[in-house]
Amino acid sequence: MKRILIILILFFPIIVNALDFPETYSDSLIIYDLTDDNIIYSVSENSKKSIASLTKIATTITAILNIKDLSEKVTITKEILDTVRWDASRAGLKVGDIVTYEDLLYASILPSGADATNALAISLFGSIDNMVFKMNELAKNLNMNDTSYVNTTGLDAENHYSTANDVLTLLKYALNNKLFKKIYTTKEYTLTNGLVVKSTINKYPVKDETAKILGSKTGFTLDAGLCMSALFNIKEHDILLVSLNADYNIDFANIKDAINLINFINDNYDIQKIISKDYLITNIKVINSNIDNYEVNLSNDIYKFLPNDYNKDLISINYNGLNELSYKNKIDSKIGTINCYYDNELIYSEDIYLKEDIHINIIKILMKYWYFLILIPIILIIFLIRKNSYLHN
Repeated sequence: MKRILIILILFFPIIVNALDFPETYSDSLIIYDLTDDNIIYSVSENSKKSIASLTKIATTITAILNIKDLSEKVTITKEILDTVRWDASRAGLKVGDIVTYEDLLYASILPSGADATNALAISLFGSIDNMVFKMNELAKNLNMNDTSYVNTTGLDAENHYSTANDVLTLLKYALNNKLFKKIYTTKEYTLTNGLVVKSTINKYPVKDETAKILGSKTGFTLDAGLCMSALFNIKEHDILLVSLNADYNIDFANIKDAINLINFINDNYDIQKIISKDYLITNIKVINSNIDNYEVNLSNDIYKFLPNDYNKDLISINYNGLNELSYKNKIDSKIGTINCYYDNELIYSEDIYLKEDIHINIIKILMKYWYFLILIPIILIIFLIRKNSYLHN
């Protein structure tokens, strides 16, 4: 067995400068390629901050995991609405309204309704504290070690914090739930009581620009500033964005950041063909056969979603397999594995199988062991001479 590491040296200039992302209003952010499972860009992504209503991502997915019947009715009471602080955003629920659990989920995410959020907490778990316990339990299970919840709404409170990276972890998990993803990517919804709720993203004045955002959850408090989470798609790649603590003195600073970053990635990234099909990886020595070497090639073109000025010096290929073949190796038998990397990230792996019969070459064997052709007759002659001598004696 042998390992061969090949650094691709291509016949054009290598660009080593990293792509400069635009400046943002947000102090902390992370952009993640959900399709390829890698981070595209990040700034202070592990810095603990207030996250405002991005908390409701945790509230909503926790509720979904505990609802047995989405169509079950919930009556909005004065006691429920009295738990909502005066400065919290509301969906517009009133005392006596009768809605379903599904209604409350939409009302929690789209207009960021604390009235809906607390209604879920009290009706499902008996109290807000009980739901907060479940939210923290979920965060722990997801290894969100820099997250702590003390309420269901995200209003500023001591020990209520998270990071852009932890919010991303939660959002990735939540989007695997079909109902959550459906809610998250809805812009407008009518509750069973006739109340129409709209995504906070709809408040942005330039609708053509927000159309690029497939799903979102925004947030704002004085401590958290303007926060944002978003799902968008660029060139068949689903991209997630989480940003925290944008300047609230600038209107829609969080949404402006998202739009600018979406446009920047769209203009500067593409699905790049970084290695071509049939690229020669290595030659394996073949013994006692009609061929001297066996070529190991890639079976497929290799693509990666990268900046247009990606660093080609970061491409590498590792071959791990047999270093010698003979007629004993049968066609379709595995002889090794190719792993392709970009910036030490595995992006492609392929098992290599022998594609042709290796036939024995008698002439090569005879030439290789010519001395036996001489030695054997000599030994035979000596044997016969000695035998003959023995018989005459």
